[in-house]
Parts: sequence; structure tokens; C-alpha cells
Amino acid sequence: MEVLQSLYEMTAIVDIVAEPLTLLMLALGGILLYLGIFKRFEPLLLVPIGFGVLLANFPGGNMAVIQSTAELGIEKLSLVSIAKEYGIMNMLYYALIKTGLLPPLIFMGVGAMTDFGPLLKNLRLSFFGAAAQIGIFSVFFFAVLMGFDMKEASALGIIGGADGPTAIYTSIKLAPHLLGPIAIAAYSYMALVPIIIPLVVKFSVSKKELKINMKKQDKLYPSKVEIKNMKRVKILFPLALLFIVSILVPSSVPLVGFLLFGNLIKEIGKDTHRLFTSASEGIMNAATIFLGLTVGATMTVGSFLNSQTLLIIVGGFIAFVISILGGIMAVKIYNVFSKKKINPLIGATGLSAVPMASRVANEIALKHDPSNHLLQYAMSSNISGVIGSAVAAGVLISMVG
Repeated sequence: MEVLQSLYEMTAIVDIVAEPLTLLMLALGGILLYLGIFKRFEPLLLVPIGFGVLLANFPGGNMAVIQSTAELGIEKLSLVSIAKEYGIMNMLYYALIKTGLLPPLIFMGVGAMTDFGPLLKNLRLSFFGAAAQIGIFSVFFFAVLMGFDMKEASALGIIGGADGPTAIYTSIKLAPHLLGPIAIAAYSYMALVPIIIPLVVKFSVSKKELKINMKKQDKLYPSKVEIKNMKRVKILFPLALLFIVSILVPSSVPLVGFLLFGNLIKEIGKDTHRLFTSASEGIMNAATIFLGLTVGATMTVGSFLNSQTLLIIVGGFIAFVISILGGIMAVKIYNVFSKKKINPLIGATGLSAVPMASRVANEIALKHDPSNHLLQYAMSSNISGVIGSAVAAGVLISMVG
């Protein structure tokens, strides 16, 4: 009986009986894996995050991330000491996440896979990407009223930018204890873009507005500016934008700077092809894996199953909706004063969910007019939304950090 008792105590059953809510977290990990594998909702992130949740919540595995406190002082330990005392997942978290390393690396990969051509050809449409960031600041004030402190409210509001790495980076800097629920909310709503955008458009855009054909508008009111050497402009653009952002919002440089560097090595061409390949494939994939696993490992019973998590999920949805609506309303206001009309779907893509938001907008437009292909136009606003959300994060970090 003593041997059987020892074997029983060796298993995780004892801990699960002592803390039955662990089963809820394991179920959450299973749901995230189901959404990523079978529903294909952001599988590159939801699969490692879901698996990280499982690793963290199986008792006895010592794989859960522990937030450092004044008493613990984990951040003051060496990586070897952290690995020995708190496990390898904590070592990865404090080396790669807490330092803020992985989000910029992912931004570098995103930049390497981004074409700024549509943005440069339709530069005026980029302003609607900036307008869409209204959701971030609206929910920031709402969160403060709901009882969050300034740093937590900033991390919550950034979900409205629809950019997972930006949300994670802001959380790391301002509210690391909210990293898990904020990451889940950000990536979940990004995956639900094909549902949320049509829902907002249905109640805010008329059928007449949805039929505005962008190519026909270009023929009626052709642009007076023609880019003769697009390749040269694409090379100079990230350098010029880096200079502007560095002067105006220096705190956003870790994200925007890596984004623009990734884009620059892409546009240079064959001379930097090896760098481009590494940034867009090897480094990007490795960073995504470790980001997902470590973020998932922060989601334990104590850190996730509380009232704050529910408020974050609700607040994130509100931020998302306001951001979409803000871009749409900006287009409507523009159309009042301009002869050359813009389809409000362009404003709806001011989110950072590239290129999913643009594809959704294009599909909606084609349903109302089979000849209205506005993907390239939507990408202008969509790409500027990536930059806009990173700049917004920099502003918030500077203000309350």
C-alpha cells in the first residue's frame, strides 16, 4: 500500500484534485489547439499558444511561467539559475519575452514579407489606417474608468490595433501580468476578422457606398503624381520613414525599426537575398514558436481565471469594433468634402491584420459589384495600420511607461 501511495502521489492526479480549475485551463488549451488545427484560426500562433497552455497547466511539469515579484527577484538571477530553480520555460520567458526581443524579430519578418508598393501608389489612403487607431485610445480611457491602472489600460487598448506582436510588446513593457489574456484576445479577434468586419460594415455602410468602384474613380479623377522609379522609392521609403518615426516617436523604434529593416533587405533584391530569407523564414519561424509557447505558459489558473480576463476580452472586442468603425467614419467624412469618392471598406482595413482584413474587404466589395477589385487599395490602409499601431504603442509606452 505504501508503494501504491507513493506511485499515486508521483502522478499529477493529486494536484488536479487539489486544484480542479486546472482542468478548465487544460480545456482552454485544447480549444485553442482545435481552433488552430481544425478551424485554421491563426494556426501559426494559436497552436504553440495552446500547447504552451497545456505544458504550463499539467501539474508537476514545472513549465508554468512565474511573474517576478520583489520577494522572488527572478529577473536578478542568471539564466542558468532561472532554469535550475524555475524550469526552462521561465528561462525562455525571461530571456526572450521579458527582454522584449521576440516581437521586434517577428516585426522584422513581417516587414520582409510586406510590399509597400500599394501604400506608395495610394498614399492618401494611408491616413485611414491612422484613423483606425481610434479604438486603441478610446478603450484606453474606458479601461481606466473600469478600474485598470494607466499601464494596464494601455496594454488593453492596444488590442484594438489588431496586431499580436504589438499587443504582446506593449504588455511586456507595461503590464506583463496581463500578457496571457491580452495575447489570446488579440490573436483570437485577428482570427475573427472575417466575421467582425462584415458585421460592423453591415450596420455602418450603405449598399450605395459599398458599390463605389475605386478603379472607376481613378479614371474619373486620375492622380497627378506618377512614380517613375518604384524600386528606388521602395528602397528610400523605409529609410525616410525610420527617420521620421525616430524623431517623433522614438519609443516605437524597436518595432517600426525592425519592420522597416526587414522591408529594406527585401527591396534591395539579390544582394541581400540571404538576409531576406533568414528574416522571413528561419528567424520569423523560430521567434513565432518561442513566442507562442512562452505566452501560453503564462496562462495558469491564478493568472487567467479572474475577472480581469473577462474585462480584457470584452474590452478587446470593443477596441476592435471601434477601430474598424473609426476607419469607416473617416472615409465617410472624407467623401463629404471630396469629389473623388472612396469606398468605406478601405477604412475598415485600417487594422493591422494584414492581409486578411484587405481580403475580407475585397470579398465584400465583389459581392456588391463583381468588377470592384479593391484589394490593392485596401492594402494601402491595411499596411499603414501596421505602422500606425506600432506608433500608437510607442506613444502609450512613452506616456505611461
